Amino acid sequence: MKRYFPFIIILVILALTFIFPSVEFDKTANPNFNTGDIAWMLMSTALVLIMTPGLAFFYGGMVNKKNVISTMLQSIVCMVIITVMWGIFGFSLAFGDSIGGVIGNPGTYFMMKGMLGNASWKLAPTIPLLLFAMYQLKFAIITPALITGAFAERIRFNSYIIFLVLFSIFIFSPLAHATWHPDGILAKLGVLDFAGGTVVHMSAGWAALASALFLKRRNEANHSPARITYVMIGTGLLWFGWFGFNAGSAFGANHLAVTALATSTTASAAAGITWIFFDMLRGRKPSAMGTCIGAGVGLGAITP
Repeated sequence: MKRYFPFIIILVILALTFIFPSVEFDKTANPNFNTGDIAWMLMSTALVLIMTPGLAFFYGGMVNKKNVISTMLQSIVCMVIITVMWGIFGFSLAFGDSIGGVIGNPGTYFMMKGMLGNASWKLAPTIPLLLFAMYQLKFAIITPALITGAFAERIRFNSYIIFLVLFSIFIFSPLAHATWHPDGILAKLGVLDFAGGTVVHMSAGWAALASALFLKRRNEANHSPARITYVMIGTGLLWFGWFGFNAGSAFGANHLAVTALATSTTASAAAGITWIFFDMLRGRKPSAMGTCIGAGVGLGAITP
């Protein structure tokens, strides 16, 4: 049966192409669209995507040599699976018509229905809806990838795939809808999440803590970071991509984006210097690993 499973999947996909009609494209111009905002958001979308490979390098360099590839793959596979889920129903769950302020109607933008042409998101009227969806997709991708550091070297890949899918559907999507959708229950209570401080970092943080508590402690006696250079490369990619993560959340090329960019890089630099300072204060030689971790902590801490 396993021999024929890939062919069955291909046949199912081909059948779906005939079941669902092609997506309609509305060529009517939208007078609210701003080319400068669109250009910046295209760049920001690409920048946030770079963060996931950066995270793969960051985590991959910290584990034992034999687990480098599997650890990096845990981040990269998010780009594959979440992208497909997002296009089919994920964006609808997060930003579709509200159901009780908790979750979106999965049929609102099912298979990217109504997302092409001049449509726009009500809170980002100067950019196309499809661009908004692609930008939010990158947040959905990196959120479960952030968690992988908590259970690195201690979880099977197949189990991780199941966790990835369930987390995206039952944790990320409802929280994103409740916080970022105008009719979301948390949004109506006044919760403000500018760039994923709640939806991304808190959800990933609590999930990481739960995973670390549930799984057995890693044997630190036999642990040796495989590639410090990978950690440094990952830090650079994360820092670079974070400009799209924070400044892009302004949804336009404006003063708010500039402020977010400036505070992000300043916080990261200050945190890196602080880590070096405390290493020296404790009589230790400043390390590349510590500096990189400090810079990453600064980026996470400044993200509102």
